Amino acid sequence: MIEGYLLDGEKKLQEKGIANKITATPGSSARINREYLDSLLIELRTIDSVEASTSMELFGETFSTPVMVAAISGLNNICPDGMTEVAKGAAAANAVMWAGIGDERELRSMTDTGAKVVKIIKPYADTGLIFQKIEQAERCGAFAIGMDTDFFFGSKRNPRLAQAFPVSPKTLSELKSYIAATRLPFVFKGVLSVRDAEKAAEAGAAGIVVSHHGASVTDYAVPPLRVLPDIAKALGGKLPIFADCGISSGFDAFKAMALGAQGVCMGRAVMAGLAAGGAEGVRKVIEGATAELQRVMSLTGSADCRGIDPGVLWR
Repeated sequence: MIEGYLLDGEKKLQEKGIANKITATPGSSARINREYLDSLLIELRTIDSVEASTSMELFGETFSTPVMVAAISGLNNICPDGMTEVAKGAAAANAVMWAGIGDERELRSMTDTGAKVVKIIKPYADTGLIFQKIEQAERCGAFAIGMDTDFFFGSKRNPRLAQAFPVSPKTLSELKSYIAATRLPFVFKGVLSVRDAEKAAEAGAAGIVVSHHGASVTDYAVPPLRVLPDIAKALGGKLPIFADCGISSGFDAFKAMALGAQGVCMGRAVMAGLAAGGAEGVRKVIEGATAELQRVMSLTGSADCRGIDPGVLWR
């Protein structure tokens, strides 16, 4: 439903020099992930099916869709006040927005749109800066807060980012101290193993995002959806699980949710929507992906987001 619109937005991103991470180079985590997503096929279960509901409940709020904006940042090269425009689109779609690096003014501008924003903090080497960012998120009315736990050693794709914002590995005890420092739900983003998922639960996380940071951390990373079922089984419903990396359609969202995710985060597709049509483009992308999701849920006998049977997926 949104393929043409996304192609137009992707063309505009390329014209602005914002390259797609999917390459043919050996070990490309983005390529491996896309191939795995595309290897998952969907069977139909239409007899006795009903029109599906895509509503999602999270941290006491109800949203129209489990399709959320990923923790992107620095979008002013796409359009002025890019993150605020994305927030406007997310609010119009009644969808959750996650947000990455940015200052307090920008975060305030996002929450002022009415969007429910999950503020993700980098694991800064400066612990004081982490607590400062937590306080900022609370002051700005963030919906929830979290940390990039896969970014402890920085990005392989953008080492200058780690130079500008030095990061360092964190112990479980340190992570617990960040959770204790806020009244907001605290999410661990970048979980890619059962081991780390169990540690997140032990620390008291309010949720996790199964992710490899959009292929930015390492080559040959296991696709998030491949490890997702094992993580979901190990946690046994103790906390919400979300998935990102390469999610670009309602079909991708459906596959992730069939494998154990309560919701998904879209990054590149949202950026394409922003490039194609600003805040309205973001709304169209989220609602278009949600319509795709709703259709495939209805075609597989999945009445709601909690009732998707993993048995509908084939490889």
